[in-house]
Amino acid sequence: MNRIGYFSVMLTVMRKELRDFVRDRRTFLLTLLTAPLLYPLLFLGMNKLTNLRAETQLDKDMTMPVVGMQHAPNLVAFLASRGINATEAPKDIEALIRSQREDVALVIAPEFASDWHAGKPAKVEIVADTTRRTSDVQVARVRSTLNEYGQSVGALRLLARGVNPAVAAPVNVGIRELATAEAKRGIFLSIVLPLVLMLFAFVGGSHIAMDTTAGERERQSLEPLLATPAARGALVSGKMLAAVAMGLASMLLILLSFKLSASIGSGAARSLDVSFAAMGKLLVILLPLVVIGTALLTCLAASAKSMKEAQSHMVWLMLLPMLPGYALMAYPLKDTQLWQYAVPFLSQNQMLVKVTRGEMPSMSQWGVYLAASAALAMVLWAIAVWRYRQERLAISG
Repeated sequence: MNRIGYFSVMLTVMRKELRDFVRDRRTFLLTLLTAPLLYPLLFLGMNKLTNLRAETQLDKDMTMPVVGMQHAPNLVAFLASRGINATEAPKDIEALIRSQREDVALVIAPEFASDWHAGKPAKVEIVADTTRRTSDVQVARVRSTLNEYGQSVGALRLLARGVNPAVAAPVNVGIRELATAEAKRGIFLSIVLPLVLMLFAFVGGSHIAMDTTAGERERQSLEPLLATPAARGALVSGKMLAAVAMGLASMLLILLSFKLSASIGSGAARSLDVSFAAMGKLLVILLPLVVIGTALLTCLAASAKSMKEAQSHMVWLMLLPMLPGYALMAYPLKDTQLWQYAVPFLSQNQMLVKVTRGEMPSMSQWGVYLAASAALAMVLWAIAVWRYRQERLAISG
């Protein structure tokens, strides 16, 4: 078959598969619109919860049970001046914290007053379950306030003795922040956005990819197609192009919904870069993943005897894009080594994180990423073509 005939068959198969898929309006709309409609709810919901946590746990006054508050009235007054109101703690305060009825408590030692007057370190204990994230803000706030109180009292003691408080601080430690404003705003997105976008990009064309092979095999409509003199590569390419077109259309709608969500959101969401240039970078990064996901699904569907068997692979397939994100949470990697941009899913995650931080990947990183993605897609395409050339593919059951 000449080149013109090959591409003609490929485009004909693609149009045929898209036309058949669009005929099932309900499945078509669910495939195309589910993710774009869910993403604003996810994005705006998480943004709202983040802002709500800051308002309720950081800005507002909090009440904290204190054991032995009569031993340190000055400390209790200082806590109240910082929005931490002390209340008399019940006897079973540890049980209340374990049962999450209280988040944090403070225990003032009975010898606090005597140690205080003697100029010794007076003991206080923060009681909390640090394994629960619901209390980390309150614990950090109480610890910070106690440190502030200790430093101020220490400075006053030195002044009373005619000593400059700066003597107790021989090293003045400061932080020179090098992170850009975009990078600071992208902290939240660098965790959530890559996971969501990679998942939707990877499985966006899953239904049509499985239906055009496993579904047609189950309906026994694949055999007449394989009986034609058309090249198997053209048939596979046409079916994959149809799935890629659906996945790409879904990704475009997701990115548009992301732009809309950031525009109407509040707090940090309004400060995100949602320009069309930024959306274009995200699309270029995700396009290879759409192709890889479609090629892998086509290979698996060609090996499945029924649509149900092909759909059973979705459980572990949906975990693949998430693995790098979870691994990087446990063991972060610097994104400077080129080998990372040749590893599937890890490369997409690193590229997306760079863009959300307002950084531009280098030309070598772009080159390794695109070359590795193209090579993997070609290998999966070749496996699918090899599977299509086997006669038993046309046999259902």
